[in-house]
Amino acid sequence: MLLQIKRLSSSYGRVRALNGVELNIEEGELVALVGANGAGKSTLMRAISGVQPTNGGGIWFDGADITKVSASKRVRLGISQVPEGRQVFSEMTVEDNLLLGAFTRPRLEIDEDIEKNYVLFPVLKERREQLAGTLSGGEQQMLAIGRALMARPKLMLLDEPSMGLSPLLVDQTFQTIQKLAESGMTIFLVEQNAYVALSIATRGYVMEGGRTVLEGTGQELLDDERVKKAYLGV
Repeated sequence: MLLQIKRLSSSYGRVRALNGVELNIEEGELVALVGANGAGKSTLMRAISGVQPTNGGGIWFDGADITKVSASKRVRLGISQVPEGRQVFSEMTVEDNLLLGAFTRPRLEIDEDIEKNYVLFPVLKERREQLAGTLSGGEQQMLAIGRALMARPKLMLLDEPSMGLSPLLVDQTFQTIQKLAESGMTIFLVEQNAYVALSIATRGYVMEGGRTVLEGTGQELLDDERVKKAYLGV
């Protein structure tokens, strides 16, 4: 088991955002988490990456308890997050943004991975000296994913990658996510577009009120009448 979450709780002041979450991810899986706005999806992502404090339960990664481990150390252990809204460094160049993603690694290893990113995202190579803030939304999403890849993660956390993108760019983004999954990368995907997320997922979870309330393969959840009614508009 690469990631194991047991009875995890987290609060914003008196508001309980996570309320006993249970979730597991095996190495090599693409696991999708869907749910309504305010269900706790992004809070769970932030808790896994270490930037959201927890006050109950625990998180185990690659067999080790990381519940109290700092966010920077979690990156070194192999957890990288592509945050909601992309959050590129707008006043820095594309290449400098990529280099920041490799801050935990020796410089000798980095150039090879820069080139791998440029193969995966040719437009980033064309714009390598351009300020990240001048890129389109889709290009910024590519850059955010590329920056996370620079840490050579064992687990990539993707938070709402389709947010603010045109339908064409959504398709391109999910094609990239599928390609990464097919290469063997373990991915945990939070996505408002439940149909697209579950269509490419190995397994999925549904979150409501700070809890994971349904679990199954992507297809099982797509076929579930509760999921159809609540999240697929069927």
